[in-house]
Amino acid sequence: MAISKDTALRLMLVDDQVNEAEALVSSLRNAGIAVRPLRPESLDELAQMLGQQTVDLVLAEFASTQLPFNEVAAIVMGCGRDVPLLAVLDGITDEILDSVQAQGAQAVALRGRPQQFLKTVRTEWDDLDSRRSQRHLEAQKRETERRCDALIDSSREPIAYIHEGMHIRANQAYLEMFGLETFDEIEGMSLLDLVASADVDEFKQLLKRLSKGEAPPPSYELTARDIEGNGFPAVMEFTAATYEGEACQQVIFRHQEQEQDPELARQVKELKQRDQATGLYNRSTFLAALEDAVAEAASQGSAHGLLLIEPDHYAKLLDVIGLDAADDLIAALGQRLDSVAEGAMTARFGDHQLALLVRSSDHVATKALAGRVCAAFADHVLEVDDSSLNATVSIGGVQIGEKIASTSQVLAKASQGVVSSIGVGGNRFELFDPGAVDRAEEERIAAWVARIRDALDNDGFRLDYQPVIALQGDGSEMYEVFLSMQGTDGEPVASDRWLPIAEAHALLGEIDRWAVTHAAQLISQRQAIGKRTNLLLALSQEALQDDSMAGFIATTLADAGVPGEQLVLAIAEAKVFTNLRAAQDFASAVAGFGARTALEKFGAGLNSLQLLQHFEPTFMKLDPQFMDELAKSPESQQKIRNLASQAASRNIRTIAEHVQDASSMTMLFSAGIDYVQGDFLAPAGPDMNYDFS
Repeated sequence: MAISKDTALRLMLVDDQVNEAEALVSSLRNAGIAVRPLRPESLDELAQMLGQQTVDLVLAEFASTQLPFNEVAAIVMGCGRDVPLLAVLDGITDEILDSVQAQGAQAVALRGRPQQFLKTVRTEWDDLDSRRSQRHLEAQKRETERRCDALIDSSREPIAYIHEGMHIRANQAYLEMFGLETFDEIEGMSLLDLVASADVDEFKQLLKRLSKGEAPPPSYELTARDIEGNGFPAVMEFTAATYEGEACQQVIFRHQEQEQDPELARQVKELKQRDQATGLYNRSTFLAALEDAVAEAASQGSAHGLLLIEPDHYAKLLDVIGLDAADDLIAALGQRLDSVAEGAMTARFGDHQLALLVRSSDHVATKALAGRVCAAFADHVLEVDDSSLNATVSIGGVQIGEKIASTSQVLAKASQGVVSSIGVGGNRFELFDPGAVDRAEEERIAAWVARIRDALDNDGFRLDYQPVIALQGDGSEMYEVFLSMQGTDGEPVASDRWLPIAEAHALLGEIDRWAVTHAAQLISQRQAIGKRTNLLLALSQEALQDDSMAGFIATTLADAGVPGEQLVLAIAEAKVFTNLRAAQDFASAVAGFGARTALEKFGAGLNSLQLLQHFEPTFMKLDPQFMDELAKSPESQQKIRNLASQAASRNIRTIAEHVQDASSMTMLFSAGIDYVQGDFLAPAGPDMNYDFS
């Protein structure tokens, strides 16, 4: 997916039922998609939102009576923006599909088939992102072409563009070369008309080969003639190009000095391509060849191999041979490399780094070559001036193909491989194969699953605590419990690295039980030292769906001798919305032994307050997004006042987390918020030492 995982989907939902729309939003969020929902309540509001706000997708209920689908489709299609319309249905027939497509919907999303629904949304969002990227690139391309056109016009090199042998573009230097004043005189003229008759037949054959897609020669010498028929020796250079969308050839036509020695010119050109100290190809020549190989891999799906090679313990080798022999050492390494990699291109890529490009090489062949290179140096004695030495090498390689068709990425991966090989002692190679990424990902996930299970079995999780402070100063002691996994270095591992894997492999329920067990033990320990500590612990969606979870919590608290009311179990608003019946049953069950519930991340839904008609918690934790620069956001301040007022009328106590500054504290106090927490007040940590008095 080209879209960043942190990018929010700006989603418009057209549905008669708020809870149905909320369920769709929740299913997307559960799948890891950040959503910014909009829900128009009239056709006028729909048109206004489309005109004033950026919308990525419209999900419209096909059976809606308040906002008929055909009218919604007409507004979306007529808004003048690229906004995909998806029809939401419970089921589908051929007639419905024909009707939906006829009205302009891009796809159908089936409410009762979650996988199809998610795949459809992701596909349409990806397609939209691709179209936007394409339009952006096309705009950049037009600007680049405009600048290139200006550069060509101002260039003193005689340049023309030839399509099917005819001139379609030429700059002023080209016109002057042939004695022309304006391009009108040459437009549509055959390039053959500018070639002396003695060279026409051979030049025709060249043009035919170029038209068949064959590679042009590096240069082509002939006798040209100007508009008056005067001949002069010239050399031509061809480059495949496009002009106004048409494939063509860019031609640079130069006078060739008659006294120029062709052999001397060839030698000069050869010298420009070589490193003067070692005789190997130089960096710029190698980079040009690498860019051609990468472009070929992207356009034709071909495979090539790149190896970057560095001698191990380079500084020690210089101590043996002397600094003045450094170039001789690199030259000797290059000669040995040439003898092993016959047919490949070898270059001096850095001060003491060699590069090797082998074309038409698959992963197996590139890996075998890297192994041969390593062995060839390990078993060989290099002769450098009067010294004989054994020099092993470290190699970083890349299999160039469609999945890594970017020169910068190829070089970055190869460089990483060199560093990695050196880091573990050298005399080895590391080859990056994009085709192996999927296999590596499977192995990575399996390793994380094993690590999570080990943490469950051997107490590899860590609990941190953050005080939840009463603004009215009632003296009660409450901490929120945060769970993290211990890293091998003793530092906690970021939750986004392992939580999604735990959820995908149904391990969240076991993690919930681990956390409940340790929370109960902690409350008991606090009781033993005379502290009445309440703990707020977030549970996953799996806890709601597990019929045995409430019984497990009751038994655990009883075994620890802990009153139920000292444990507050928090559940995200979105999870309750999509599991309302299970959440009601769970809340009722835990209330039976005194445990209390909290709704967290509350207020960000389409109609959060409606949920309170069906599920009344003891605590309500406001969504952290309201705390972002609260003092500067009148909209967030008003939202908090409304939520606090509604909660107070239902005897629900409110908690604001992620409080950032004193001015936010003042605003929260005046709004009637009951509890606050955040790093500004006290950061989370392994100790419970906050003074609540």
